[in-house]
Parts: sequence; C-alpha cells; structure tokens
Amino acid sequence: MNKNLSSILFAVAIVIASIVLGNAVINRNRPQGTINVTGLGESNFTSDLVVWEGNFSRESFDLKSAYADLEKDRKLVTDYLISKGIPAEKLIFNAVNTNPNYDQNYSNDGKYLGQTFKGYTLSQSLKIESTEVEKVEKISREITELLNQGIAFYSQSPRYYYTELESLKLEMIAKATEDATIRAERIAENSKGDLGDLISANMGIFQITGQNSGEDYSWGGTFNTADKNKTASITMKLIFEVD
Repeated sequence: MNKNLSSILFAVAIVIASIVLGNAVINRNRPQGTINVTGLGESNFTSDLVVWEGNFSRESFDLKSAYADLEKDRKLVTDYLISKGIPAEKLIFNAVNTNPNYDQNYSNDGKYLGQTFKGYTLSQSLKIESTEVEKVEKISREITELLNQGIAFYSQSPRYYYTELESLKLEMIAKATEDATIRAERIAENSKGDLGDLISANMGIFQITGQNSGEDYSWGGTFNTADKNKTASITMKLIFEVD
C-alpha cells in the first residue's frame, strides 16, 4: 500500500514539475521589461482677460496744491476712460503716493553739504481688469491723448490671461497621455511584444508661451502674460509593462 502511494506521489510530482518547467520556458521566450515614453499635449488659445495699469503724477512745492492738481487729473482720466466705454466700476485707483524731492549738495572737493528741498511728487496708479480685451488694448495705445490735456499719464503694457486655464490644463493632460500611450503601443509592436499595464504616470511642467514668440521653456514653468495669443503645453511621462 505504501509502495503504491509512493508511486502515485512520484507521478504527481513529475507532472507538477513538467508544468512549472513548461511555463518557465514560455516566460523565458516572452519579452520582459518596461517601456518609458513621454507624450506631449499642446493647444493654441486666445486670452479672454486683460489687465492694464498706468499712473499719473503732479509736482509742486506746496503739498496741498499738488494734491488738488492730482485730483483734477484723476477726474479727467476717469471721464476719458468712461467716454471710451470703460464702466466707472472697472476703474481701480490706488492710494496716492507722496514723495518729497531733494537735491544733494557737495562742495568742489566732494564734501557733503546737506540737501535742498525741491518740492513734492504725488502719483496715483490705475488698474483695469476686463474681458473686453480688444477695447482695453486699443485704449492702452491711445491714452497718450491725455497729454493734450496736460496730464502726464504713463501707460504700462497690458497683461493677458485666460479664465479657463484649469479646463485647458486637463485637456492638455488628456492629449499628452494619449500621445504617450500611442508611442508606447508602437514601440511594443515593433519589439514583437504586447503593451502591458501602466506602472506609473508623471506630469511634467505646464508651460504657457506666446505664439511664435521663440520663448524658451523653463524648468519651473513659463507663464507668458505679454502676448494675447498663446500656446499651452504639458508633457506626461508614462511607464508600461511589456508582456
């Protein structure tokens, strides 16, 4: 009885060993390892929000007089912008800055002799945020018309933004992931293997550059505000198993 049982166990062991060795041969002949790919998602878009700033100033020996002149300028600036179609509630005036001016006096041999008061410079800045991009853009170019009214208005370049940036970023991630997956499938196909499970996915830096600007990408991410028409891009790095 014991002899027959030993024979049966020996036979079962041979069968199991054959299965294990057979699988080892099959696995040995299959491609092993991983595929690392990087996909790119890119899209052109036009900014839908503009931020424009400027400032104006007055100088006088008398502080009260300088402030009164600055208030007159503020009213003229307000009237001008409203006449151009900007609502009064969109005009954001910051607090008035007051700076005393001095001349530094030195003797012929370079010895400091103190300072002479030259009066005050009062300045005030203005900011407009608007979705009427073209309108504000046009005003920023024509604001020098205020010079004809005796107002020293200094205009900064408009800054351009996009209010649907988060949705755009999700769209770019989907595009980059799809691009990387297609690349991985082609690599697996060319190596006579099958694309396996996704092991990891890492998102690269989100970049926004001006269209046709020749701007360089930055390791920390580029966020262009100087151009109205922009290009958004992002990379996805995927690692797949190969079956």
